[in-house]
Amino acid sequence: MTPEATTGPVGAPGPDVLRLEGVHKAFGKLEVLRGIDLVVRRHEVVCLIGASGSGKSTLLRCVNLIEPIDAGRIVVDGVEITAPKVDVDRVRRRIGIVYQAFNLFPHMTVLDNVSLAPRHVLKVPRARAEADALALLARFGLEEKAREYPDRLSGGQQQRVAIVRALAMEPGLLLLDEVTSALDPELVAEVLGAIRELAQGGMTMVIATHEMGFARDIANRVCFLDQGRILEEGTPDNIFRHPQEERTRRFLQRVIEAGRLEVSTD
Repeated sequence: MTPEATTGPVGAPGPDVLRLEGVHKAFGKLEVLRGIDLVVRRHEVVCLIGASGSGKSTLLRCVNLIEPIDAGRIVVDGVEITAPKVDVDRVRRRIGIVYQAFNLFPHMTVLDNVSLAPRHVLKVPRARAEADALALLARFGLEEKAREYPDRLSGGQQQRVAIVRALAMEPGLLLLDEVTSALDPELVAEVLGAIRELAQGGMTMVIATHEMGFARDIANRVCFLDQGRILEEGTPDNIFRHPQEERTRRFLQRVIEAGRLEVSTD
């Protein structure tokens, strides 16, 4: 399933950045991904929605090679990253990933957390790495927190630092895995605001999310996953207002009934 990308809120997509072809992944007898086909183009934001256990997080972990796939191919910028003898560390430098758990080093300041990977992985000199880190922190309203330790920050601030840390490696593709799930409701908005800014700046992103209103507003394309397959994909308007699959309609109806999405009928 590889439809033409549509021009959404974040501007016109460019060439392919990510391509998944027939991707399968199982844990023992549990088949989690059952033939995923997906294309993501440069500057495109693709949101993955679906019930818990539908395969969204596993898909992202496979893209970043945290989980090896059982069958299929994953291609990033024209290079098959699932080919034998691929340099996994080199691949991961090009793909940023942020989880719902912040995973910040508690014994390091915010500045050290952000500048560590560029210094040790990319061999950027400390002065330049720290200057770049401060510029990124300032961009997301966190410059004053540079010398603080993570436990002195709110959950929303910690998650924004985690996003900044991923950006410090200058990835061509950013994966976001339910990054607001661990936050109190009042902190969600500041994290979504940071992601919205990235989208407006043209960052290519694949976002697994339960925030349906956010997905509707930010995505070029929305993919509904069900039992390890992309059951339906299309523009936010098509998916949220005119879903074609009965399973998609039932899922969205439950979301609406739970007060997590308002859909206009005009």
